[in-house]
Amino acid sequence: MTLIQVTTDRLGMAEHLAAVDDEHCGAVVSFIGQVRNHDAQAPGTVTAIEYSAHPDAQTVLRALIQEIAAGGDGSPQHVVRIAASHRVGHLEVGDLALVVCVATAHRQQAYEISSAVVERIKVELPIWKKQHTADGTSHWSGL
Repeated sequence: MTLIQVTTDRLGMAEHLAAVDDEHCGAVVSFIGQVRNHDAQAPGTVTAIEYSAHPDAQTVLRALIQEIAAGGDGSPQHVVRIAASHRVGHLEVGDLALVVCVATAHRQQAYEISSAVVERIKVELPIWKKQHTADGTSHWSGL
């Protein structure tokens, strides 16, 4: 089962964990990125975020995940399962914006792959955020 998506739907952990479930994998690392009430690029208190995505964002995400997962050779010792979702649209403080789950045979590999996925998403995925602050202003980042 594979779960790789850019979606307006609320994100949940259970479906991501189910997507990486594999009897060859003894380590599962999860990452949740949630909307916080502050950001250096948005002076003041952040009250909400609007994420906008390029129409090819899901294709870019799928290619990125496939490239990273291809590092395994398919043998039980090198199985890599990755589920990743980024939400777009209007999100409130506390909403989940990014969920990544990685399953591998061993923990160190799972940590490293999870970190690589999150960092590459931040740099390569064509998604932009408009942060709304309590004073009624908004601030774009990721452009």
